[in-house]
Amino acid sequence: MKIVSAETMVVEIPFQLRGTGVGIMPTAWKSLEFALVRLEDERGNVGWGEGFGYFTVDATKAIMDQLILPTLIGTTIEDIPAWNLQTQRRIHMFGRYGVTMFAIGGVDLALWDLKGKREGVSVSKLLGNGQRTSIPFYCSPVRYADPKLAAMTCEEAMKAGFSDIKLHEIALKEIAACREVLGDTRAMCVDVNCAWTKDFIDANRAELEELNLSWLEEPIFPPEDFEALAERRSSSFPIAAGENWCTTQQFRSALSAGAVDIVQPSVTKVGGISEFAAVLDVASQFDASVMPHSPYFGPGFFASLQLAAAFDSVKALEWNFVQPDAWLADVEGIRRGDVVNVPQGPGLGFEPDMDVLKRYRRA
Repeated sequence: MKIVSAETMVVEIPFQLRGTGVGIMPTAWKSLEFALVRLEDERGNVGWGEGFGYFTVDATKAIMDQLILPTLIGTTIEDIPAWNLQTQRRIHMFGRYGVTMFAIGGVDLALWDLKGKREGVSVSKLLGNGQRTSIPFYCSPVRYADPKLAAMTCEEAMKAGFSDIKLHEIALKEIAACREVLGDTRAMCVDVNCAWTKDFIDANRAELEELNLSWLEEPIFPPEDFEALAERRSSSFPIAAGENWCTTQQFRSALSAGAVDIVQPSVTKVGGISEFAAVLDVASQFDASVMPHSPYFGPGFFASLQLAAAFDSVKALEWNFVQPDAWLADVEGIRRGDVVNVPQGPGLGFEPDMDVLKRYRRA
């Protein structure tokens, strides 16, 4: 497929949030930000992609604009994973991880979307059998740092149809308050975003185990301290990580070290669909469970759906439990409680609401 034009854009949609919005992010997190890329081929087909995300969208867009798209326009792409690897090699001096890979991944998504539209099939069919037509989700609220707000949000999530909850609280009193609301049998896990120390976990091990967590996610900093993670794993204390790892290299190193029970690649961060699929191959070699990071609602959300449909090893996906002022694409329309239907049309299934895109586009 020959790429004849490319455009990047930043879309920012506010969401309503109780509390300060400070905690997971360095400053108040009160909007969904999308670093979008739009590719067009010689037949007039359009492919959409999304590079991570949140507070980094402008940097991700700059990498796409300056380092990737100038060499992509006018070229013919036949093998997307080969293009991905070639691009990694070509711009590796600007960093192997972080925004460089976010940008590569965003363009990779758009190429897969374009390929599916050219061939008239969904990306899940391009990747595998694509037999799953719906995917289970767990609810992922933001951090409130307040026992009452955290517990109230868990109640709202249950009313919205979600069975499983992933907290982002870091104080044990908030986590315990949520467990009381959810009951003993409902699945609950905690992502502390590397906020704890090894000593804190060791000192509070008994209390953490009493909370009956499905998993503890990214418990320590840095997230690539594989040795420390391996030392804290046990059959009653599953460890999950991977949203901040890029490329198969870091996942293979983590699994070789016995660092985690569950790997969590993020399609908009790890390097796109091509790299995500390679990570799944690595995970299968180590018999690791896969619970991807996917708290976004642009092309990355739809790419995650297509990957889950194509690969049974993806057990469930993550639903960012916020209420934006508008939806960039119709995600609520395909959700039924804690299950989301997989679009069956060509490509990713992402169709942006152009009125919303125009209204909230800022770059």
